Amino acid sequence: MKHSPGIVLTGIQILVLPCNSGQKTEPFKASDGWFFWFVKNSNCYWYGLQLMAGQQLSVSLSVSLLQGSGGTMSPAIALAFLPLVVTLLVRYRHYFRLLVRAVLLRSLRDCLSGLRIEERAFSYVLTHALPGDPSHILATLDHWSSSCEYLGHMGPGKGQILMRLVEEKAPACVLELGTYCGYSTLLIARALPPGGRLLTVERDSRTAAVAEKLIRLAGFDERTVELIVGSSEEVIPRLRGQHQLNWADLVLLAHRPRCYLRDLQLLEAHALLSASATVLADHVLFPGAPRFLQYAKSCGRYRCRLHHTGLPDFPAIKDGIAQLTYNGPG
Repeated sequence: MKHSPGIVLTGIQILVLPCNSGQKTEPFKASDGWFFWFVKNSNCYWYGLQLMAGQQLSVSLSVSLLQGSGGTMSPAIALAFLPLVVTLLVRYRHYFRLLVRAVLLRSLRDCLSGLRIEERAFSYVLTHALPGDPSHILATLDHWSSSCEYLGHMGPGKGQILMRLVEEKAPACVLELGTYCGYSTLLIARALPPGGRLLTVERDSRTAAVAEKLIRLAGFDERTVELIVGSSEEVIPRLRGQHQLNWADLVLLAHRPRCYLRDLQLLEAHALLSASATVLADHVLFPGAPRFLQYAKSCGRYRCRLHHTGLPDFPAIKDGIAQLTYNGPG
């Protein structure tokens, strides 16, 4: 079905559909992880809202419309649903706050400034952080995310888990899928053992340009941190031939959760995981990667552990980092 006419914002689409009897729209994607359903018939609206795949808000409203008088809604009917709306707002206030900060306000600022959020974050880092000091740069990004704009980065809570594992495993080579602004890249790079190497992959060239500047600002050269621009699906088969990666001792999946399973299987198929390699996967609970987790637990190739965490600046929204230990292809 053609969705028109509609009011389009960056990241969100609000539809106004003809009121034909029994007309129904299929779920459509408004942005990564956000889905909206609209069903409309001759005398009622029904809608549902799912926040970040896996977090279902059970919203089902049937609102009778007065036919005639311009099709206006009765004030009494509107007031009858007020307690339900208030209850939903209170119960899911953290998700609504996340929606406002991560989608609505970000989209508005993108339009007004002409810059992406990671570009605005880097401008802040340039004027407030100490060059050559990764710790201070990371702290500056944390402060900017909590005080200015929600960055949606890994954050200090998950960062401690990542740094502890890198220091504990002392990997000679680390592969990161999903550089984003470079926050987790700096965490890994500063915890690498002497001579350690990090390859980080980012599919968006504009985002990668910002991350490259941040990495070099922190003092890491290309021998320590190599940033590869391209989709993980295309880059993984080329890692051994073009980037001299024989195998990775530690892999961080931090791009799109829906791609985790595909990319893990690609790493297996191209024998890029060393014996007892550690695979870390962020956001496995929110927005969630159920197929990835099911595969890791059932295929017999991994020992699995889940680190329960919350989202940065939204600790009430539960998330987790999956830690997989590779047992080998057998």
